[in-house]
Amino acid sequence: MTSQPMQQPIEFVSRRGRARNRPWQSLLAAALLGASGLAAAAPYCGELKNGYGPFDFRSTPQSKLGVVEDFHFTEDVQALRRGATGQIGGDLDYLLRAVPNHPRGLLTLMRLSQKLRTPQPPGAHFPTECYFERAVRFQPDDGAAWALYAQYLYGEGKDKRALEMLERAASLAPDDVAISYNLGLAYARAKNYDAALPLAQKAYSAGFPLPGLKKMLSDAGKWTEAPQ
Repeated sequence: MTSQPMQQPIEFVSRRGRARNRPWQSLLAAALLGASGLAAAAPYCGELKNGYGPFDFRSTPQSKLGVVEDFHFTEDVQALRRGATGQIGGDLDYLLRAVPNHPRGLLTLMRLSQKLRTPQPPGAHFPTECYFERAVRFQPDDGAAWALYAQYLYGEGKDKRALEMLERAASLAPDDVAISYNLGLAYARAKNYDAALPLAQKAYSAGFPLPGLKKMLSDAGKWTEAPQ
């Protein structure tokens, strides 16, 4: 099984205005920015060892993924209607401890956290950001996981860290046009149009359907078609 690229652009919606200064955010940010890198966050975000798995989403047969998905990632869980075995956060926690880099699981947890306006939904063992940290710690070569982490951080108003993670995602998955598009959006938002243009040209040359990045560049007078 191959990695699934992000099929949607990053929504640059900041919650900075209603965010509160939470101790867990400072602790996790300090761990991730420290000299020890991702490994420093392990004590706070938990060890990766698990009773079932952990499995790499990209290479694990569906027969193994289905053991978890069929019972903990039902349509009701994905739609945030109700949990399958208890609380929605508990089902997503079970899924993401078994398959830390499960892309739809990470996105669903992010949506749940945003819906409830809480950094740690009921039933989850860790704050939401920890599940993204665990994903990239588990498989640091998974460009999609880094891109999803960036998407979460942009939603939290942490643009600088998010951009760094998108750059890493693009270096790991240079052929993923969705990641190229999202990085182009990030550069354009930062008014770094020279960096955004070649990424936009790459995405649109590959048939990427969303017009937002091209419009941003056109409005800034920076859009040109890719050389033939």
